Amino acid sequence: MHHKDMRFNKFLGQNFLKSKKIAREIIEAADLSFDDIVLEVGPGTGFLTEELVNFFSKVVGGDSLLGWQIIAVEKDKRLVGYLRKKFYGIDNLKIIEGDILKFQIPNPKIQVLKNPKNLNYKIVANIPYYITSHFLKRFLQTEYQPSRMVLMVQKEVAKRIVARDKKESLLSISVKVYGNPKIIRLVPKSYFFPQPKVDSAILLIDNISKDFFKKSGIEEKKFFELVKRGFSKKRKFLKNNLGLKDDTCFLKCGILKRARPENLSPENWKCLYKNIYK
Repeated sequence: MHHKDMRFNKFLGQNFLKSKKIAREIIEAADLSFDDIVLEVGPGTGFLTEELVNFFSKVVGGDSLLGWQIIAVEKDKRLVGYLRKKFYGIDNLKIIEGDILKFQIPNPKIQVLKNPKNLNYKIVANIPYYITSHFLKRFLQTEYQPSRMVLMVQKEVAKRIVARDKKESLLSISVKVYGNPKIIRLVPKSYFFPQPKVDSAILLIDNISKDFFKKSGIEEKKFFELVKRGFSKKRKFLKNNLGLKDDTCFLKCGILKRARPENLSPENWKCLYKNIYK
């Protein structure tokens, strides 16, 4: 199935990568080893999937008895059928039809994802841009997090998450409390078919864990309630958004009394939490 022979599902936000160079950079960023379990999201026509299979075949010399596994989850029924034919006979690759936002981990139907005590997997994803926030929340806040994620996302979203301009957002804080986000490279829209309206970026999130919460005795739900309250009116001063009567908490945390929510780092929010909920 060639890209030009396909009818694309705009509702599913389908734009398929067509650059092998970019596919290989995604794989390099994933830092894969011979026994890794990879959850590939949105394989489409299998362009990146094929590069993943080729990579593992070279690394392990084609030995399918070794531990690597690719679990590719695709929502489009037409593509699922195509992918199963294309990769027929590759034992270490499993094509799953389904919605990634409803995908279970642990998963009783998939042997390598069945045991909750021994779950170690990485995510490689070319997700529809309209589900980016939901996707991040789903896999960062779950009890069974991936160790690393490499995502193709909209360029502006990647920049907002990394926040190099020191302007944090609810989204950037929601990522940084779980891992370290980094833009690997920008990807021009011409590298996709059909061509989207915006440029993209390869976003790496590594060192994923819940240590930010566990080591500080912070309750996740309560923490995000505080942060959401802080960002409820972005242009107002944070003190007003939080309904604080004095500057005591701000002084203890080294926060300017006229600070706006975008000025606070995850560590600032941690300090505020501890002083407000002490």
